Amino acid sequence: MMTGKRSWAGTRQVLCFIAVSCFANLISGQIRYRIPEELKHGAFVANIADDLGLNVSKLTARRLRIVSGASTQYLEVNLGNGILFVNEKIDREQLCGLILTCFLHLEVVIENPLELYRIEVEILDINDNSPTFLRKDIFLDIIESALPGIRFPLESAHDPDVGTNSVHIYRLSPNDHFILDVETRSDRSKFAELVLDKMLDREQQQIHHLVLTAVDGGVPKRSGSILITVNVLDANDNLPVFEQTIYKVSLEENAPKGALVLTLNASDLDEGSNSEIEYSFSSHTPPRVRELFNVDSHTGEIRVKSTIDHEEMNTYEIYIQAKDKGGPYAIPVHCKILVDIIDVNDNAPEVILTSLSSPVMEDAMIGTVIALISVTDLDSGENGQINCEITQEVPFRLQSSFKNYYTLVTTAPLDRERVPEYNITIMAIDSGYPSLSTNKSIFLKVSDVNDNAPRFSKSSYTVYVTENNAPGATVCFVTALDPDSNQNAYLSYSIMDSTIHGLPSKTYVSINSDNGNVYALRSFDYEQLTDFQIQIQAQDAGFPPLSGSTKVNVIILDQNDNVPVIVSPKPRNGSVARHKLSQSLHPGQLVIKVIATDADSGQNAKLSYLLLRATDPTLFNLALHTGEIRTTRRLGDRDVPKQTLLILVKDNGQPPLSATVTIVFSIMENITDILPEISNLPENAEQNSALLFYIIITLGCISLVFIVAIIIVATIKCHQYRNNAHNCNTAVGNCCCIQHLNSADILQTSKTNPQVTTNPKAPPDFLEVGGSGTVSQAYYYKVCLTPESAKSDFTFLKPYSPGKPDGETSTSDPDGVEWKGYSPKRLNTDVSTANFNSKVIKFRKWNGDLSSQVFQLEEAAHLPEGFKERVKKSKERTSAFFCRHTAADRGIWSNPPLKDALQDNMGWGYILRINAKWNLIPEGS
Repeated sequence: MMTGKRSWAGTRQVLCFIAVSCFANLISGQIRYRIPEELKHGAFVANIADDLGLNVSKLTARRLRIVSGASTQYLEVNLGNGILFVNEKIDREQLCGLILTCFLHLEVVIENPLELYRIEVEILDINDNSPTFLRKDIFLDIIESALPGIRFPLESAHDPDVGTNSVHIYRLSPNDHFILDVETRSDRSKFAELVLDKMLDREQQQIHHLVLTAVDGGVPKRSGSILITVNVLDANDNLPVFEQTIYKVSLEENAPKGALVLTLNASDLDEGSNSEIEYSFSSHTPPRVRELFNVDSHTGEIRVKSTIDHEEMNTYEIYIQAKDKGGPYAIPVHCKILVDIIDVNDNAPEVILTSLSSPVMEDAMIGTVIALISVTDLDSGENGQINCEITQEVPFRLQSSFKNYYTLVTTAPLDRERVPEYNITIMAIDSGYPSLSTNKSIFLKVSDVNDNAPRFSKSSYTVYVTENNAPGATVCFVTALDPDSNQNAYLSYSIMDSTIHGLPSKTYVSINSDNGNVYALRSFDYEQLTDFQIQIQAQDAGFPPLSGSTKVNVIILDQNDNVPVIVSPKPRNGSVARHKLSQSLHPGQLVIKVIATDADSGQNAKLSYLLLRATDPTLFNLALHTGEIRTTRRLGDRDVPKQTLLILVKDNGQPPLSATVTIVFSIMENITDILPEISNLPENAEQNSALLFYIIITLGCISLVFIVAIIIVATIKCHQYRNNAHNCNTAVGNCCCIQHLNSADILQTSKTNPQVTTNPKAPPDFLEVGGSGTVSQAYYYKVCLTPESAKSDFTFLKPYSPGKPDGETSTSDPDGVEWKGYSPKRLNTDVSTANFNSKVIKFRKWNGDLSSQVFQLEEAAHLPEGFKERVKKSKERTSAFFCRHTAADRGIWSNPPLKDALQDNMGWGYILRINAKWNLIPEGS
């Protein structure tokens, strides 16, 4: 059993052999040690590093080890100090039995370079066993007429110890008639015989009790005893007599059962029953002999009872006694038979694998020692001579070291991927006749070296994934194979660094490092990503690690997940699309083209157009694939002026998705706008983008021209206003022209507080102007719009007095100026209260004719109290209709009180805003 940790490099046994003779020179001889049995674990035996002249620091590197032929590793070497110590308790009796010299044969193997030492450790016996007898009592019958000197063999004591520790002497308890004679057998064991020293007298003493004690020669001495009972019988004249006291015979081992060994012949001079002799084993015959042989009590034939093995014992001693039938007092006589067992070639050689380095590295060099083998044959002579050979064509061979010792070494490079293991058969054959042989199979594994990189089953993979997959869904799985084993074949999968649309590929997919399953980390959208590539690497766990890679092409499959989008016509306010049609359309003429797009592709983007509902299905025809709407007939007077079509746009996906649009056609008699020709509009995305660009440019140019035109018109209007600043008979675009009244003094001396309010009694489109003072009168200004006011941002106010009907406007004023035609007249400068109250200028209501529009101003001598407060309250209503007065102060604006009142409440000079041309026409009296 080896101690010390095997390193990776230590598993390589690198040995170089030049020839068998050179290898034999590496054997440095034999060393012998002696130790007593029963030593405890760790007991010192010897320092073999010193005895063999080895460097202790290199014992581990040179992989010194002890190889023993025994099944148990009794001794071991400490590689740290080179001391040989007891590893397991040794029992010599169990190891060697009754063999006098007990040896433990060891081999010390040292590598780099190879050195082989043979060590014999003799196991010395200690006196650890006491002599024992198989029985507790021995019974002997002796006739009283027996003469002194007659012998009676006694049972031998058994002691497992050998040498001086075995039975050394027998002792007999003191008595008057018997003595003890101790003899030695051929195997140097001792046995005792009881000798009659003085005649017996039955009448005097019939039974004698003796004690036999066996004592060994060990220190301290040990002993065992047995009780002998002697029964004295009446006299019998004659005793049986054997022809020989000792017989010698030879017997081949493995003799069949019943084979005759020897026939004994004893004679008795008596007659009758006294001459009849019975044969039996003596009492001190060993039990093993009784098991192997049998004696016939009548004929004296000794035959084989069981299988006899020369290897167990080559000589047996059989003790036989014979006595006649002269009654209970017959006296037995004894003889000894020595049986020599002849060896036959009945044992096949035994092959013992004493050391095996398995597994062996596949890159082991030629000559690496793989195993140490010993062969034995229990037969002797030529029957025990053995030859060994390998029966197969393998990259190994046997080299002989000691007698019956062989080493198994490599003869060629090994490749685990080609042959991962070897079953080497070694045949050992002896030289006997007939020769016997034994086959020994050695199972040798080849250890892997990381010399193969992982390889994928395919150089590239193409996988298809439907878009809108769930995150975490399996994309594919890849498999790589590595012909190496164990750690060198353990593969770890990873995704190599790369980018997909500017993002790391690891944000799109992940891989299980153990099994190569690829998972999606996000939901793919075909409209954004149609395909991508990733590089997957498989790396083993060897040292150094090796790797391989493969490319995975991931193709995203489109799914019908996008609803068709109707590009044209666009519904207004998210409801319906409106379109004007001329009643003069011809049959088959293109009315409008429904344009729709679908972000999907293939069949999922193939669109068809269907007319679901129509006011008059016979009036229009819808092209299934182009979306063109054409008239099927002329439009008649009886046709409904508003035609509603419900168009369905459906793709060809599964399930199909659709969108609808409602188009309302307004049929008009005359239409100035010319229908664009849209039949040739581009349908693809690039053409649509170009068309949109041109439309934007066109609209921008039109807007620029329109703004320039507005500026020019505004400039012209301002210029006209300057030219007509002193003449109010012409129209003003954005200013109110009011006659200059010479009433400054009156307004300055008056206590008038003008106010502009709304009157619930007045019509809803009028504003009230009132005041506080001596005379209080309310004035109303009506909001009047031109025919184009729906398109205009400008309005103007018309003063209106509810006190008079519309038609009762005064055409003459005795106290003021009368307006006739288009020439304004100077008002009376009388600022008296009566005159001020009676002077008014009236506007005539809008009668639909711009040229006849009359603007009159009604004056009051005294404006009502609280005019400013009323103006404030009505500011929110009126300020939206006023603009700043930019002309010179005229008319009422030259009146400081009124001017200040209006300025404080509505800003400096608010006037009416208009965008239509209108004239101030004085009304005739």
